[in-house]
Amino acid sequence: MLTELRVRDLATIADVTLYLGPGLNVLTGETGAGKSMLVDALALLLGERAASGSVRPGAAKSIVEGAFEGLDPSTRRAVESLGLDAEEGRIVVRREISAEARSRAWVNGSPTTASVLGQLGALLVDLHGQHETQSLLRTDAQRDILDAFAHAEPERAAVAEGFAAVAELRAEETSLAAHRDEVRRRADYLRHVVREIDQARLQAGEDEALQLEARRLSQAGALSEQATRIVDAIESGEGNALGALGMADRALGSLEKIDPEVAAWREMLDSAYTNLSELARQAQAYADEVEENPERLAEVERRRDVIFRLTGKYGASIDAVLATRNESAAELDLLDTADVDLRALAARRAAAEMALRAAAEALSAKRCEAGERLARGVTRLLPRLGLPGGRLEVTFTPLPEPAQHGQESVQFEVQLNVGLDAKPLARVASGGELSRLMLALKVVLARHDAIASLVFDEVDQGIGGEVGAQVGAALAEVAERHQVLVITHLPQIAARADQHLVVSKQPRGGIATSDVQLIHGEDRVHEIARMLGDTEGDAARRHAQALLRTERTERRRK
Repeated sequence: MLTELRVRDLATIADVTLYLGPGLNVLTGETGAGKSMLVDALALLLGERAASGSVRPGAAKSIVEGAFEGLDPSTRRAVESLGLDAEEGRIVVRREISAEARSRAWVNGSPTTASVLGQLGALLVDLHGQHETQSLLRTDAQRDILDAFAHAEPERAAVAEGFAAVAELRAEETSLAAHRDEVRRRADYLRHVVREIDQARLQAGEDEALQLEARRLSQAGALSEQATRIVDAIESGEGNALGALGMADRALGSLEKIDPEVAAWREMLDSAYTNLSELARQAQAYADEVEENPERLAEVERRRDVIFRLTGKYGASIDAVLATRNESAAELDLLDTADVDLRALAARRAAAEMALRAAAEALSAKRCEAGERLARGVTRLLPRLGLPGGRLEVTFTPLPEPAQHGQESVQFEVQLNVGLDAKPLARVASGGELSRLMLALKVVLARHDAIASLVFDEVDQGIGGEVGAQVGAALAEVAERHQVLVITHLPQIAARADQHLVVSKQPRGGIATSDVQLIHGEDRVHEIARMLGDTEGDAARRHAQALLRTERTERRRK
């Protein structure tokens, strides 16, 4: 619930803090004192668009801060789904509005946007009256309220799961059919790809081997000449390497006779002789093998041309070309299996659609029964709230096929006067009538509404006397399960307050300034007497005391 609301430099408000508690919080005061400005401040805190000219004269910006405590687990989860930290069930919201109507906002010290504030506000406060943030005006909210009233959460979940299953199967079926049709259009091309690549009989790594062979064949004379020069350097001619090693061998033999320790060199000398002999042998064999072969070179180049053409068309390497071949073959295979797979998918989809329809029928049955009960309950309350000809209807419009939320749209319609047609709730013009209608709904829905705090402005517009007392009783009933903040001119409502706050306005520094005070005891008697029209008269004071006594007596009885 909202435990604290601080407003600074907003219109006539210099610096005001409201400390609110559970139950019924009533805000009273003279007309023009600034009561509705506090509701405007709360609306700003909940994401309402800031208007230019709202900053108090002489101030650079308006600041609104609010603290919400005691969030229940489901609300905390919803808050955290917005990327916000609930910090053990406590939320502190701050919003600043500059004189140029630029806005900044924070939640628990972290910057956020007005859009997120709007989503957060919808979870924390339901505001009724002059502002257009009433959740009950949205048809999706009406549907959700009806389902909560009907305890239809399992049926809703079944419909949502069934809809998701049908949607997934339809998407899979559409995708497979489209793929099949695409393959059919490209079948001749795909067959050509497979045939052309198969005919080439490509081997992995073949291009690299052919490149090396082509290089050898094109340079055969030079390669043979260089290999022969290696043989000559090792074996032939004066001063060849093997001859030099023979001289070294004889010298080492003489050394060994004098100094046996040099015998260790023998292994290195023998190894050098062996390696050079082997090198000469291999170089000679290479020189003998390498020969110019124009026919083979032409054949290699033709093969390289084939590979170059295929890699230019189907991939940058032989592996890529072979992968293209396999993909084309797999697509052709789809033509053989797609129709069978589509028939299987169609059967699964039909079964899923049947299950969805059954789930939607079960949800519809609960909605219809609950809609009648909800309409009866609200209609019974409306005459007590000053709407003698009022009647609520819950209407259902069938959808062409079941959707994620069921097979019908849900809408609350209301008839406010006898003989008039029922209209959608969102088209009810009078703020007072709308607020009282909302109040009647809240009384009936009090056990099901998850929003902790409710704010009513203009709920007493155009009523008085016994109807005012009934409105007060209805507000008190809702306040047994929710925190309620109501702005009122009616003493019958003010007398029922758990917390009674009075707004007053006095000049300060040459500027009209609003203040708020929490009152008790004799101050309440004085304020209610003022609301009755005579702060000094004994009759008004006695009437005020009687209203307060009646309220205390009713509470003791409960």
